[in-house]
Amino acid sequence: MAEEYEGGEGGEGLETPPSFFPYSGSNPEREPGNFGELVEVSVQGVFGAETKGRISHFVLLTDGVRKLPILIGASESNAIMYIIEQKRPDRPQTHDLIKNILDRVGCDIDRVVIDDFWNAVYYAKMYLQSGNAEVEIDSRPSDAIAMALRFEAPIYVADELLDVDSDLV
Repeated sequence: MAEEYEGGEGGEGLETPPSFFPYSGSNPEREPGNFGELVEVSVQGVFGAETKGRISHFVLLTDGVRKLPILIGASESNAIMYIIEQKRPDRPQTHDLIKNILDRVGCDIDRVVIDDFWNAVYYAKMYLQSGNAEVEIDSRPSDAIAMALRFEAPIYVADELLDVDSDLV
């Protein structure tokens, strides 16, 4: 509680991240990694796991042999599940709205690429196509997957990111 905080008023003592952060000191510069060639994957499903009363949501990607679980938010889980289960909400949700906008301006999602992992976070890109122009958009994997499913676009993952111990999934 706030009254238990002994750091003083006005956020004093918050210059340094708490010890549970995955890095110490200032925010380190992210350098993109190289995790190998791209492999096309499909969404095997979305699932939840309960731990100590908290539910975590995951999307499970597979190349047919290997599997990659990615932690996602509850709303993104719903956005992906709507497409997998071929359901439509009463009103357009955020990903549906974005698809409607892109459709109206004549833009398509060509592909989604999940090709980096840094500081316990996966990184994705959406490649938008409009005529002969291609635009790369940085994205969270969950949003990129939700959009790829709406546009029926392929999803690619860097090969080494799929090399997870299959006993874990």
